[in-house]
Amino acid sequence: MEEKKKKKLAVPHVYILLLAIMLICAVLTYLVPAGQYDMHTITVPETGAQREVVDSETYHQVESTPVTPLQFLTAVPRGMQEAAQIIFFLFMIGGAMNILTETRAIDAGVGRLVRKLSNRSIVLVPVFVILFSICGATFGMCEETIAFVPIFIPILLAMGFDSLTGAAVVLCGCGAGYAAAFLNPFNVQISQGIAELPLGSEMGFRIVMFSCMTLLVTVFLTWYALKIRKNPEKSLMYEADKTRHDSINLESLPEFGGREKAILLVFAASVALLIYGVIKLGWYMDELAAIFFGMSIIVAFIAKDIGFNRYAELFGQGMAGIAGGALVVGFARGILVVLTDGQIVHTILHGAALMLGKLPSTVSAVGMYVFQCLLNFVIPSASGQAAVSVPIMAPLGDLVGVTRQTTCIAFQLGDGISNILTPTSGYFMAALAAGKVPWNKWAKWILPLIGLEYLLGIIFVIAAHSMHLGPF
Repeated sequence: MEEKKKKKLAVPHVYILLLAIMLICAVLTYLVPAGQYDMHTITVPETGAQREVVDSETYHQVESTPVTPLQFLTAVPRGMQEAAQIIFFLFMIGGAMNILTETRAIDAGVGRLVRKLSNRSIVLVPVFVILFSICGATFGMCEETIAFVPIFIPILLAMGFDSLTGAAVVLCGCGAGYAAAFLNPFNVQISQGIAELPLGSEMGFRIVMFSCMTLLVTVFLTWYALKIRKNPEKSLMYEADKTRHDSINLESLPEFGGREKAILLVFAASVALLIYGVIKLGWYMDELAAIFFGMSIIVAFIAKDIGFNRYAELFGQGMAGIAGGALVVGFARGILVVLTDGQIVHTILHGAALMLGKLPSTVSAVGMYVFQCLLNFVIPSASGQAAVSVPIMAPLGDLVGVTRQTTCIAFQLGDGISNILTPTSGYFMAALAAGKVPWNKWAKWILPLIGLEYLLGIIFVIAAHSMHLGPF
């Protein structure tokens, strides 16, 4: 009887969950009128880039295009085609990390470091969180987390924590900085540019917001890490972590000689090149995949005992191991494919604007925040969400007494917080896949933290509105 009850309470597999959301969206295309805003091109002042944004005065209904059964069934393969760059990037990471794991160089180097730190290793949790939070707040780190999650999980496991802690120091740290950013070009600068605000304005308020959000995440993760080290069986990943092949056994560390040091040096250089390429050269998935591919070849050459055929086998095994999670990205993109086919994204946006325009100004400010939170489940891209929502919300705020700066605060918090929860967030699902952490386990674990972040977000939106945060 108890076993049956447990089965009933089980969280659906992420494929089933995403298909259910797709089905709901497909049904909505029969019930919600199709509509569109006209688009026009603006130049982002900071970068000079051209961006298509909606014209808030041009909403009009168009001929309804409800999603047919064939369109619904092809939404997943079309979503996979649209997300192919991310999916194949994941395959390359899976193969490259399997080669690196086989050499046991990370076990040898990091294992000795962890042993030296002994019980003081807990200090590294807040250090990692703050480091990644700064990355999220400054240069908008998000896709790069895909590479870091599988690196940090074995390290945190060796410290006596669990794989959730390893994924969280990267994802939650970066997510906190991204949501409460003060320089991030993808949410702060783009939204301010579209709202015609001075770029970088009210940075002091955003720095306070960033500090509070980072502190919240740091305290939560440190408390959780201490709890798990005291009693590992409390982890949702306890059984799964015992079977991970990338965990570091501190009791039987391999030799840490010149070969292992050279491999770690190549690995560190690859990570440094990745960061430099993203920040300075504008590299994206193809270039990052090339870095990991090249690293795997050099590492295999240094290791010597990995010949050509063994290299191919290990690389293939690494790709196969990550395939199930990688394909989740395509399923998630299928939701946007369905909404786009049905032409109802702009209709939903227009309906929200009409509703918010009838509310008192404080309620409208909070309503904008709530709407952005919900919209992020459909459009998880910061720049994409800014392009369709800020041109509508900014003038709406003018009408109801909400400053444009407050509108941008509501946007960036609403856009950022759920990026590490929603299964439609491509980079997030890819990072979980790279770390082999099931989404249902992650979702169950992170909900309390997400709830606290949403609450803190409401406080900051109300504070910004009460202060008439400006300049306008």
